[in-house]
Amino acid sequence: MIRKSRYTDEQIVGIVRESHAHGLDATSKKYNVSLNTICIGHRKYGSMVPSQVSELKRMMQESALLKKLLTGRDLEIEVMKENASTKW
Repeated sequence: MIRKSRYTDEQIVGIVRESHAHGLDATSKKYNVSLNTICIGHRKYGSMVPSQVSELKRMMQESALLKKLLTGRDLEIEVMKENASTKW
C-alpha cells in the first residue's frame, strides 16, 4: 500500500522554493521533513511554480488514459488479424 504524502504537490513546490531562500536545514526543521525529502522534491519539480504542478498532473493523467486506449486498440487489431487469418 502506498503511503499518502503529508503535503500536496503544490505545497512541496513551495517548500522547495523556500529552501532556496532560507536554506535546507532551516526549511527541513520548519516543516519537519528530512533533507532527502526536500532534495527529492527538487529533483521531481525543479523550478516549477504551483500552477505548473497541477498542469503536469493533468497531462500525466491524460497520457495514462491515452496509453490505455492505445493498448485496447492494439489488442482489438490483433484479435481481428487472428480472426481474419483463421481458415474456415
